[in-house]
Amino acid sequence: MRNKPILGILFALAIAPGTALAQSSDDKKKDDDKAQQDTSVPPASTNRDVETGQPLPPSQSTHEAPPPVASPGAVDTLVVHQAGIGSPTGYGRAGVIELGGSGGFTAAPGFTQVNVTPQVGWFVADNLQLSGRLGYTYARTKDDNGMVQSGSLTSLIVEPSYHLPFNRTTFGFLGMGVGAAYVKGPGLGLAVAPRIGANFMVGRSGVLTPSLSWQYTTHDESMVGQNGVLLTVTSAIMANVGYTVMW
Repeated sequence: MRNKPILGILFALAIAPGTALAQSSDDKKKDDDKAQQDTSVPPASTNRDVETGQPLPPSQSTHEAPPPVASPGAVDTLVVHQAGIGSPTGYGRAGVIELGGSGGFTAAPGFTQVNVTPQVGWFVADNLQLSGRLGYTYARTKDDNGMVQSGSLTSLIVEPSYHLPFNRTTFGFLGMGVGAAYVKGPGLGLAVAPRIGANFMVGRSGVLTPSLSWQYTTHDESMVGQNGVLLTVTSAIMANVGYTVMW
């Protein structure tokens, strides 16, 4: 009976190393699994400020959509500054000012014509613009006998025009210009110039304007000389391309 406690102690000592080894193996396996799990999950934020150590804000797109097109409403101010992309004010809004000009060139057998027209425009109401256009046209002709005649015409036109938005970057317009024209010799005359075209937004505040116009100019017939007949009464269709900037 006294030998039973002694046998129990010996048996416990015999199996203790094996149990400890099994537990050590299980613990190592758990540690390996935990390490794999830790490496498989990326950190929440790898972009941190070097000085503060705080996470950097997420990146954002720098693309800005064009402002909404004009619609009827009250006029807040007579002149709007910084219209265009990045501004709440778009093309066609009341108060927007346009500065720029247009030009055209016509060439045919025996005929050459060049015209340049600086202009300034102001939207007095949404989609309704009042423009001042100073035009200079030079024409040169050569008849069958080889005789060359040339002359120039300077005109000052006031043009109200309506600009219809198709979307935020494309407009169609129709204008009716009336003013005066001057030719050396015949002098001053009445100028009428209806115009139709389109406005395309370019960049932040640029406006590309192709247009087609018909210009009719009259002068006093009593002032017409032999070499001035060509430009005393002018009726011509002109295709121009203009570029302006919203101010």
